[in-house]
Amino acid sequence: MKQSVRVAVTAAAISLTVVGCAATAAATPASGVSARLLWTADIDGVDHVLMQFTLAPGGSTGWHYQDGAAYVAVVSGTLSHYGPNCVLDGIHRAGDVSSEPPGVGNVHDGRNEGSEPVVMDVLYVQPVGVPTSVNTPAPNCVTPTAAE
Repeated sequence: MKQSVRVAVTAAAISLTVVGCAATAAATPASGVSARLLWTADIDGVDHVLMQFTLAPGGSTGWHYQDGAAYVAVVSGTLSHYGPNCVLDGIHRAGDVSSEPPGVGNVHDGRNEGSEPVVMDVLYVQPVGVPTSVNTPAPNCVTPTAAE
């Protein structure tokens, strides 16, 4: 009995590893993005992480979601926001503030479709120990292109 439990646990672990690797391999990576940690604190068991991101012209955050809330303040440039249906659902300019709800159902991609860098400060309020974002494959929808 112990042997069959061990085999089942090992098989499950291998399956999860393979599935995890497949999801990671298919994830859409960020491009043209630099990040800088500005501040972090654990307040009453909740992580608060403030980061500054710079997206070069043509840059993208890649498709991702957060396990906690994210609050975004655009410092300079214009950020184009694409939601889980791959449609442009927001254009954020310098001085604009927006929020991202948590969860895998809220995948999104931020893009710099302009000619100057986008600088944005992002405050993550999330469970302790989780990453600030989780990269995902692009949603199963067709993203319109400029040629269409």
